[in-house]
Amino acid sequence: MNEQVIAYCERTDFTFWSEPLNAVSNASFLIAAAIVAWRLRGSGLWLAWAMVAVLVAIGTGSFLWHTFATRWAGLSDVLPILVFILLYVFAATRDYVGLPWWGAAGAVVLFFPWAIGFSWSVAQVFPQAGANGAYGSVAVLIVLYALFLRRTRPEIARGLLIGAGILAVSLGFRMLDKPLCDLIPTGTHFVWHVLNGIMLGWMIEVYRRHRLAG
Repeated sequence: MNEQVIAYCERTDFTFWSEPLNAVSNASFLIAAAIVAWRLRGSGLWLAWAMVAVLVAIGTGSFLWHTFATRWAGLSDVLPILVFILLYVFAATRDYVGLPWWGAAGAVVLFFPWAIGFSWSVAQVFPQAGANGAYGSVAVLIVLYALFLRRTRPEIARGLLIGAGILAVSLGFRMLDKPLCDLIPTGTHFVWHVLNGIMLGWMIEVYRRHRLAG
């Protein structure tokens, strides 16, 4: 677990600050969490507050990953992201779609075969896709929820489509990090952080607006 890896263009050695942009850009998650927390004050929306806490964990875990570059730090990066996705799937299914808690829990369970199947399909066409296939499955899932809600809850649908659009653009920067390494020595992964901080904060805001309006 202490083995170090070079996974991004910006890193050239195993020193702590070998990825300065990738490390510092994680402030995007913390800033987004602070803004959303301020907007949530007094709301009592425990699921939204849980998302804010996980957003802080995402920024912290990603900072550890881009400084220590070890396997354990990699887990601290990906696990909070997974937790956020599962929380949002539960919240969206229960509070947007209107299913009972057990239906929302079922949607959480179904996310795993969905993400695995989608990633496998992408890998058959783009073997180099790696984790990008899993993130792509999230963007497509958000779009599917938006399409399902477009008639009954058009405001939510628009909000979800905006989130999916930001995620798609940020995913593009994530995918271009290695291919453009010779052209852009700093890489493009840090843009993924900045846009993802904005996107996750926005997704919580969509949920907040819906719950307070309801």
